[in-house]
Amino acid sequence: MSAPFRVSRRVDFVDTDMAGILHFSNYFRYMEFAEVAFLRARGLSVSMTWGGEKLGFPRVSATCDFLHPLRFEDVVDIEVRVERIGCKSVTYVFDFLHEERLVAKGRLSAVCCRMRSEARELEAIEIPDDIRARLLDRTEIA
Repeated sequence: MSAPFRVSRRVDFVDTDMAGILHFSNYFRYMEFAEVAFLRARGLSVSMTWGGEKLGFPRVSATCDFLHPLRFEDVVDIEVRVERIGCKSVTYVFDFLHEERLVAKGRLSAVCCRMRSEARELEAIEIPDDIRARLLDRTEIA
């Protein structure tokens, strides 16, 4: 597993339900927010041109377990780690922390795909070695 990457965000009013608690669906948006920040910090993106090809990482699975509620204006720290890298896929784990208390745990899996513009189709491909190294934080980023 990779070293944790941490990003913070404040719970917005629009993200809460009638009880003032972060609506469950928004945990998935927050995971995507943290994933994008994690990738950006490594010079990557969920949609990018790499080696002259348009690559993307569409999600194939996402889960979240809710342990304690988050409320409007709470600041949540989201830790992202690479749990597993397969030949074509990557699985991240997310720990949601409020005042260092674990409040939720998420998991997201994505597959590396080439975007074939002429047919608007996705083709699963092996994760390029240089992207794999960045996901595992083993390379310097220029």
